[in-house]
Amino acid sequence: MPSFKWDHDPIAFSIHLPFDLKYVLFAVVALGLISAIISIREKMSPIFGLVVAGVAGYAALRWGDMRPDIPIRWYSLLFVGVFLGGYALLKWQIERGGGDPDDAGDFIVYGVLGVLIGSRLGHVLFYDLDKAMQDPVWVLEIWTGGLASHGAVAGLIIAMFIFTKRRGIAFLEGADRFAFSAALGATLVRVGNFLNSEIVGRKVPSQSWGVQFPRYDAELVAAGKDVPYRYPTQLFEVALGLLILLALYLADRKWGKEKRPRGLLISIFFSLYFPGRFLVEFWKEYQTKGDTNTLKEAGLTMGQYLSIPGMLLGFYGIYWAITKHLPVGWKPREEYLDEDLDDEDLDDLDDLDDEELDDEEPPRPRKKAKKKTGKKKIKKKKAGKKKVKKAKPAPKAEAAENDEDDEDEDDEDQVESKPASSKPPPEPSKDDEDDQDDQDDQDEDEEDDGEKK
Repeated sequence: MPSFKWDHDPIAFSIHLPFDLKYVLFAVVALGLISAIISIREKMSPIFGLVVAGVAGYAALRWGDMRPDIPIRWYSLLFVGVFLGGYALLKWQIERGGGDPDDAGDFIVYGVLGVLIGSRLGHVLFYDLDKAMQDPVWVLEIWTGGLASHGAVAGLIIAMFIFTKRRGIAFLEGADRFAFSAALGATLVRVGNFLNSEIVGRKVPSQSWGVQFPRYDAELVAAGKDVPYRYPTQLFEVALGLLILLALYLADRKWGKEKRPRGLLISIFFSLYFPGRFLVEFWKEYQTKGDTNTLKEAGLTMGQYLSIPGMLLGFYGIYWAITKHLPVGWKPREEYLDEDLDDEDLDDLDDLDDEELDDEEPPRPRKKAKKKTGKKKIKKKKAGKKKVKKAKPAPKAEAAENDEDDEDEDDEDQVESKPASSKPPPEPSKDDEDDQDDQDDQDEDEEDDGEKK
């Protein structure tokens, strides 16, 4: 089996400041506040900018007078790669699902806060609660180390729930789209742990193979003792992350990409990551005092206990997704459009509908329905007689007839627009109708004589 010593400097490079650190931190405070103001104007959450401004302000008050060489660690650079790579993968998934690619950029704010707050609180609650009780300010000092991956997963779940809820997207839809990003993050973080010589494995019993970490076992080095060979558990989890990425890619292709059931990808991630993490914990060094006492007697570590719920949730999620087979697509729910849109958004939708209606061909006007009166019945009789006597009316006569109909319609519209009187108009008597018929017959006879001549 291969064996080697890992004693690489975790610092990539250093930045020497020619002035006090407080000026840089005050600039960060200003940028955070500007980001918060812009977010408020764009109707977005200002939490990220406020948190950055708050942390930078606290650091300026505590270490502002220092002129240190700022070390840039490989771990920090990889952490930046986690967010940039995760953003690219999430954008690819959202665009493929028919969503707005800007949503991926908006989620970065939620994702950064979810990872930082969740991983820090997870480490404090599960691994270092005693130290947090003695020094509460230490909880805010994230740069000193102490981030838990299980807490990061919990933070991302909460962040995705809030993000999808505010946009009316189904939670499982958002979680599915983020599965590739989560797998990439799990991989790069473990690369950073290896470069930092942290989260190492236990000692290999036979000491015949493994990796030596002199920076982790610095006390043994100072005492002049041999550095033991340890299991490279960081590399085990790097391989696990790459395996999950490959599995997600193959599953996505097998199920037809956008034809796959909703919730399948995130369930595959859970069903592979947490069982793999459970197994790796058997070779990983104990992280807490509890692991070396009560948990060690039970044969499990804190990481294994925390992996069991995620493992079961992943297995059940695959069954549920395949059974239900809900369709996928980055589309807001109808109740979101009805309840969560404010007045300005509704006005924008109305303006958009008006523009679409203007582009369409205007419908043909329909004539108003005419009331059935005695006068109209007389006209129908007259028209019927004319059709019998003249099979094909002359163009002039037809135009005159149309003009007469239009004038009658205008007269009727004017009559309808006038306010109704207290007494309805008297209906024409039977004698008046007979006289009108005689007059119409006489007019028709005169027209016929004129045509013969």
